[in-house]
Amino acid sequence: MNDPNTPDRGYSPELRTKALVEALPYIQQFRGATIVVKFGGNAMVNDELSRTFAEDIVLLRSVGLRPVVVHGGAPQIGEMLGRLGKESDFVDGLRVTDAETLDVARMVLVGKVGRDIVGAINIHGAYAVGMSGEDGGLIEAQPIHPDLGYVGEIVAVNTTIIDRLLAEDVIPVVSSIGSDKTGQAYNINADTVAGALAGALGAEKVIYLTDISGLLADVDDPNSIITRATLDELEMYTAEGIVDGGMIPKVAACVSAVKAGAKSAHMLDGRIPHVLLLELFTDSGIGTMISRT
Repeated sequence: MNDPNTPDRGYSPELRTKALVEALPYIQQFRGATIVVKFGGNAMVNDELSRTFAEDIVLLRSVGLRPVVVHGGAPQIGEMLGRLGKESDFVDGLRVTDAETLDVARMVLVGKVGRDIVGAINIHGAYAVGMSGEDGGLIEAQPIHPDLGYVGEIVAVNTTIIDRLLAEDVIPVVSSIGSDKTGQAYNINADTVAGALAGALGAEKVIYLTDISGLLADVDDPNSIITRATLDELEMYTAEGIVDGGMIPKVAACVSAVKAGAKSAHMLDGRIPHVLLLELFTDSGIGTMISRT
């Protein structure tokens, strides 16, 4: 029985029951499905949102889904470089990465950000294991352009190590670092890693937690969310200028994931607590879903 001294937060028994009943068919539908979640943005640096994100991931595992977490850490990398007195240069939104910056990126992503996510999940049980794209030959990369230094693009994805972890009901938490055949490491955009990994795994969904509510028909109207879009419709929206600016790389990551083999891609507002559960287990959902048809 619930503690009578615990506040009910305004949720009536009827409302709670309705939420559980509404979630049931989705839990049954997605049982055994692989879900890749890209975690980043404001949610990553907010303690409360980080906590609720970890709770959501554990709940997904508990009801039979197979979550895989991919994360970046651009703000944390920038902060550490600032502490070291090193300025960052950017080309087309990508951080120019020399050898020193690469060392910092690996240290922050694998040693700090990834460990924090694993720790938040493992408060609830020994469920998560941290790794990077270098581990087990997961992400093979090559340099994008000499001017960017050790910034990589993905050449191939070998999911063997992820498959083994998922078979043991372990939650992989993947840092967005890859390497080439010589062992040289590269810093890779986390959105790109999430999309490529979702495609290679044939994921049911790849979910991007962002700092926006979804794809908007009118950027000045936060209520103009386009809830569903096909690849063809996205081409039309891009031609019409609806997709522009900072939305372009986010949409491109979703399109690449679906083309690579993910059944659908989702852009959600990671600033909303428990947004994963709202998208996966409610009739109305939240944010934007992108699919082939």
